Amino acid sequence: MSKAAQSRGSLYDHVYVVIMAGGSGTRFWPLSRRKKPKQLLGLFGGSTLLEQTVDRVKGIVPPERIYVFANSMVRAQMVRLLPGIPERQIVAEPAQRNTAPTVGLAANEILSRDPDGIMAILPADHVIQKPGAFREALKAGCRWATTEGRSVILGIQPTGPETGYGYIRLGGPAINAGREKIYRVENFTEKPALAAARKYVASKRYLWNAGMFIWRASTLLANLRKFQPAMAEGLDRIAAAGGIDNLRALKRLFPQLEKISIDYALMERIDGVSAVAADIGWSDVGSWAVAYDLSSKDADGNVRPENSICLDSKGNMLVGGRKHLVTIGVENLVIVDTGDALLVCARDQSQKVGKAVQELERLGKKNLL
Repeated sequence: MSKAAQSRGSLYDHVYVVIMAGGSGTRFWPLSRRKKPKQLLGLFGGSTLLEQTVDRVKGIVPPERIYVFANSMVRAQMVRLLPGIPERQIVAEPAQRNTAPTVGLAANEILSRDPDGIMAILPADHVIQKPGAFREALKAGCRWATTEGRSVILGIQPTGPETGYGYIRLGGPAINAGREKIYRVENFTEKPALAAARKYVASKRYLWNAGMFIWRASTLLANLRKFQPAMAEGLDRIAAAGGIDNLRALKRLFPQLEKISIDYALMERIDGVSAVAADIGWSDVGSWAVAYDLSSKDADGNVRPENSICLDSKGNMLVGGRKHLVTIGVENLVIVDTGDALLVCARDQSQKVGKAVQELERLGKKNLL
């Protein structure tokens, strides 16, 4: 950080949070739809996952330094949910281009406001059960990222050999940053086979990649110019036309950018990547089975609404609206009723719900998506 920046205030005066809220959440169908994706559901704790994401950064970043990127179908809902965030900073992406173009768009906006701006990228649809530990890890990552050229990942301490997550291999030795440890990242592995995941967890040299990143905005843009020059040029054209404030230019130019994740576009290619090893009670809530694990249960292990009866039934997850749900003699099922659709599946098969949504789309059932 420059001496001028230090004289203007503390490090955290230059931190901006960019919340990625454009996902469709197909694995939580039929409750999650395009017009009400997972991040707008109140499955855990009453408030939506998006609101919980914003609440977690309070005390570090004020609302005027928070940006939310969403799709046009849900932006109006998010504006109502987040009255403290300036409306112009809840941005409707004109097309889904994955995370790299969105992050680049946000970096140009932040750099135009603050040449010392540090940006923290956070998904909107995760559960974090230790918000205090999360804030400490986030602050440690921001402190480390103040140096130009550094890129930081908030890595998650694995709790088991999950095959659906990306893994980060750590180099040593660790650097102590307050109560947090920061490691050099050696490489990335995307969704390994079970045998490899078991070896990774046993070695204690790997973290899960939860999609939470921190850089100076200037560092991010310099890396884009080096490794994704066509994208950087397209983003510069958007910035020159007025950035997020020129909706006409955004709608015309943003869809022309390559559809690629920030992981593939940059993180797996650049030098100087570090990881904060975070124990924050994290879950990406990637299926109804995970939602079951995170929910309160009755004496028979059922997750169910008040207007339901479970006779000789164990280990089920029931989600319903106005109907009275009754189960008899069934175990380990997910049953979700939304009036126009009914899902019944084995709890251990709930990761396949996304495939069912793909089949509905193939059949042209747009009213159910």
